[in-house]
Amino acid sequence: MVVVTGAAGGIGLAVATWFAERGARVFSLDRPGTRPGVGEAVEVDVTSEESLAAAVRTVVERAGRVDALVAAAGVAERDTGAEDMTTEVWSRTIGVNLTGVFLSCREFGRVMLEQETGGRIVTIASMSGQHVVNVPQRQVAYNASKAGVVAMTKSLALEWAGRVRVNALSPGYVDTPLLTGASPLHPGWKERTPVARFATPAEVAAGVAWLLSDEAAFCVGTEMLMDGGYALA
Repeated sequence: MVVVTGAAGGIGLAVATWFAERGARVFSLDRPGTRPGVGEAVEVDVTSEESLAAAVRTVVERAGRVDALVAAAGVAERDTGAEDMTTEVWSRTIGVNLTGVFLSCREFGRVMLEQETGGRIVTIASMSGQHVVNVPQRQVAYNASKAGVVAMTKSLALEWAGRVRVNALSPGYVDTPLLTGASPLHPGWKERTPVARFATPAEVAAGVAWLLSDEAAFCVGTEMLMDGGYALA
């Protein structure tokens, strides 16, 4: 079984769909008021310890264990220069994208660590975590949050090696509402990507599935970059 946060849309929905279509039991977690259309829906606020603890209890009560977690919940606020960015925007971005991922890993990781067979985690970072994307948009909070996810993933992987396998997937531009809603699409984004297109959510989901699979058993703290060559251009 697999737990997916941020499963109501975008990458999270694609991941939940990928596993559900292949017969896996899927728990789709997203914020209150959303209705993930795949698997068993559980409401959660990933920035709240209490909400996440309740979601973990619900999953464990229903399934008895946690095999895998995909921490895909994230936000991208409308772009603004650092000098004009409000503390509210900064805090919300870091709160969901970094703190929310950590809390998700911590709460579900505790269950996995107590299981004889352990578990597997994939965090959704971004190419922005290693290749600062700042043209034409400026997104200091988003860049910082995703760089934090990468570093946190490596730290958790080292701490939990041999018990819980933790890796990150860092997409480039993906054709999701998060991308189109962050700011108007800029033609330069495709032009700067060597393959001249955006990734599909299904492609990212397939990458996540591989990192969770037995074939990736020797990947510990790996960051899989899926950016269509953007960082090379």
